[in-house]
Amino acid sequence: MKYLPLILVCVGLLAGCAQKSENITASYVSPLQYSDYNCRQLAAEAGRISTRAAEVSGVQDKQAQNDAVAVGAAVVLFWPAAFFIKGNKTNAAEIGRLKGELEAIEKASIQRDCGIEFRR
Repeated sequence: MKYLPLILVCVGLLAGCAQKSENITASYVSPLQYSDYNCRQLAAEAGRISTRAAEVSGVQDKQAQNDAVAVGAAVVLFWPAAFFIKGNKTNAAEIGRLKGELEAIEKASIQRDCGIEFRR
């Protein structure tokens, strides 16, 4: 019972941390917006979005790593380190949107029988 406040602080700190990009779920994006694209355009758009998703995911994963270090320091060494935990909801929202766009492009590609290979 005497450790309950410490446990609650740890849970609160973890809630404010940035998520790893792989743990962010895709937002729904309708494949209808890609209905007028031909296969070449779908492939180009998928490449563009994939490149942007990789860039944003790198930033997100670095932030998650920094937050994890700050949580460790706050819990073990120095509680004011908790103020360095930022999270990044805007970045996470963009990753979710980009993942959703890639899923929509994949659905449009399947409907057009483009044969574009999408890797997770």
